[in-house]
Amino acid sequence: MTDIRDTYSHRSPQSRSNQVPLQMTGAPSDPDLIRLPWDVPLEEWPEHRLVALPRGISRHVVRFTRINGTVYAIKEISERYAKREYRLLWDLNRLDTPSVEPVAVVTGRESKTGERLDSALITNHLQYSLPYRAVLSGALRPETLERLLDALAVLLVRLHLTGFYWGDCSLSNTLFRRDAGAFAAYLVDAETGELHPMISEGQRHHDIEVAHINIYGELLDLEAGDLLHPSIDPLVFAEQIVERYHRLWDELNSDEIIEEVDWHKVDQRIRRLNTLGFDVAEMMVRRKAGTGRLIVRPKVVDAGHHQRRLLRLTGLDVEENQARRLLNDLDSFTVTHGLRHEDEAIVAHRWLAEVYQPVINAIPPELHRKLERAQLFHEVLEHRWFLSEAAGKDVGLTAAVRSYIDNVLVHRPDEKAIIGAEL
Repeated sequence: MTDIRDTYSHRSPQSRSNQVPLQMTGAPSDPDLIRLPWDVPLEEWPEHRLVALPRGISRHVVRFTRINGTVYAIKEISERYAKREYRLLWDLNRLDTPSVEPVAVVTGRESKTGERLDSALITNHLQYSLPYRAVLSGALRPETLERLLDALAVLLVRLHLTGFYWGDCSLSNTLFRRDAGAFAAYLVDAETGELHPMISEGQRHHDIEVAHINIYGELLDLEAGDLLHPSIDPLVFAEQIVERYHRLWDELNSDEIIEEVDWHKVDQRIRRLNTLGFDVAEMMVRRKAGTGRLIVRPKVVDAGHHQRRLLRLTGLDVEENQARRLLNDLDSFTVTHGLRHEDEAIVAHRWLAEVYQPVINAIPPELHRKLERAQLFHEVLEHRWFLSEAAGKDVGLTAAVRSYIDNVLVHRPDEKAIIGAEL
């Protein structure tokens, strides 16, 4: 994201000379944003200006609008906090941290009667993302909740590695995208956040404590609305976010003492980190005094090991677990066709042309909004596996695609833009 700090000003003909003009500051890609009815409180905007998308719980008024095919989220908030959150979101995007992308801040808002209105923060709507309540279908099952908490724990660890203190970690302040069989979490509310060169232990532990309290309250709320599976204990599951976070943090940051001859354990450590989606930039190795042992600490860089490999080979920019699943299929294609000694980029190009693209092209145009392409491909592979297990043989990709479209995809909601009531 480039830092284009442009400012657009507009003064209505009725404005008095002593009034502050309406200003839009940021990097807006569409000048029509300034023409929205900024002189009307957000909760009173006319229906034709809005897009009905599921919204999470927020202390502020949030609405969605579509301009020239692009959907924006608009949050009404005081000028001070709107500007502060814009800067934080911009920094997080610059650091490649999973968060919504800021577009602009609108200040100097005033109603037609002269009443001062709160400023507005504009962000790009994260396509195919859902607030946690929209992930529910009937009662929330334990395995679905576990995947949500896993995604939130990974997000919190990534934020802390970046030096970001959230201050209000919760399911409500997070958006989730399907990522193969799991979820990927994105920060959507940075109002209480702080970005530091390095997060302190006190800030880190306070963030975990806040997450525990918030998630416990959210699960109690779901329980009161009969949206939790009877087997889910809100307190037990709220404590799991703490356990999952510490387990991941320790894996990423702890020293490991090995015998000098046990270097394979270092490789095992790197593989575990890669499986969690993190790369190792370098290793710090020092000898333990008076012994023949070494203390090893990996220097971990940002998550996305599989994402970057897939992007480099194919140009596909997808979520981490989706990338892992697609790479597994690419590796299977390589072995099946006896291409292990061929250049990896050439094999990837063949796989794209012979496997991935034909599956995507087979999806009818009217069903493309159901899921993003990488998720569609992943679900086709899963469907093929289930059909083959039932048949006792490989049913083939063509039959799996046809069956998936007819029996699964047509019944799925459109996750690109879910039309419905406020959640």
